[in-house]
Amino acid sequence: MPEPVYIDSGAWIALLSRRDRWHREADRLFRYGIKQRLALWTSNLVLAEVHRRVLHRVGIEAAYRALERISRSEHVSVDFATLEHHQKAMEWLRRFADQDFTYTDATSFAVMESRGCQRVIGFDRHFQIAGFERWQSEH
Repeated sequence: MPEPVYIDSGAWIALLSRRDRWHREADRLFRYGIKQRLALWTSNLVLAEVHRRVLHRVGIEAAYRALERISRSEHVSVDFATLEHHQKAMEWLRRFADQDFTYTDATSFAVMESRGCQRVIGFDRHFQIAGFERWQSEH
């Protein structure tokens, strides 16, 4: 079974918005991941970030549709953060106190770590700083 690939909020935002500078890359990565039947997954806290961003940029209906689209996808699973993930996230934030990681970033690191996942579809530098690999499909 192929190693899972985690999806960060920036990738979801890019996929949902054709005007986003990362849209084409996000679309390409998602299509390739689906074609390869990779285990694509995300967390409920990432979905909260996506909802908030879409809500404030586009509106209530678009934010709901974004969550609905992701939640209904047969190609993506959603993990829910636990108390254990919270505790690990706090350790990540303490360990990288000099970085501007969000709580969602740190929780994502904890969720990924618990699954043994090293690869992420995301476009900011936070995951690489924390030691994870930005997933690059074969072109």
